[in-house]
Amino acid sequence: MDLELGGRTAIVTGGSLGIGRATARELAAEGATVVITARRLPLLERTAKELEAETGGRVVPYASDTNDTESVRAMVRRVADDLGRIDILVNGAAAPSGLVRNSVEEADPELLLADINTKVVGYFRCAQAVTPHMKAGGYGRIINIGGLTGRSSHALSGMRNLAIVHLTKALSDQLGPSGITVNTLHPGVVETEHIHELYEKEAAKRGITAADVEADFVARTPIRRILEAVEIAQTVCFLASPRAAAITGESLGIDGGLTRGIFL
Repeated sequence: MDLELGGRTAIVTGGSLGIGRATARELAAEGATVVITARRLPLLERTAKELEAETGGRVVPYASDTNDTESVRAMVRRVADDLGRIDILVNGAAAPSGLVRNSVEEADPELLLADINTKVVGYFRCAQAVTPHMKAGGYGRIINIGGLTGRSSHALSGMRNLAIVHLTKALSDQLGPSGITVNTLHPGVVETEHIHELYEKEAAKRGITAADVEADFVARTPIRRILEAVEIAQTVCFLASPRAAAITGESLGIDGGLTRGIFL
């Protein structure tokens, strides 16, 4: 299927690692010009070179900090000036798994605020900055990377993912008349650079091994395996395409069936 992404320009925040990197790779392979952005420019530059070699596409590294409004606005202005258009925003810059996963007695309110500032307000900063450019072009796709903790109660940091769902729906109402769609994806347990850190933390809390934690996730997942980052990225590419024009305001779990809730 041709996703008709050739000639489009995409910004992927948190694009140097994990799901962000996989997303940038797939978008570039589909013919989009991809800007990857995060705080560490050397890592971005190395990633961009690797992805260009792998895909034959154009991947551009720009440093920015989504915690800083002016940094985000400067990055978006630079993309618009250098590349002439902005069609797609993939919001993925956040602390993996959240900063607050302990009990209320031990939780640090400042870390909770940091989680919300980075993932909720940071996503908003980016969406706000790209909106005028998408409106001017008559086309826009905003895809927010959430997380399954927004659908459960076992981690206080999960409130950030719930807030992203609200943000997604509110923006989809506002931006739909301008040809801009906004959706959220909730990845399940995905093989990334950070997942083994989560296994170790969970193992320490439960008094078991990291291998036991991974095996437990696999056993509770109906497809009986950990997901690959490319599986999230391929769904992002579809939602970024003209073929997904009728899908907006939605939150989709890509979790191999791990979610036990029923969502109407």
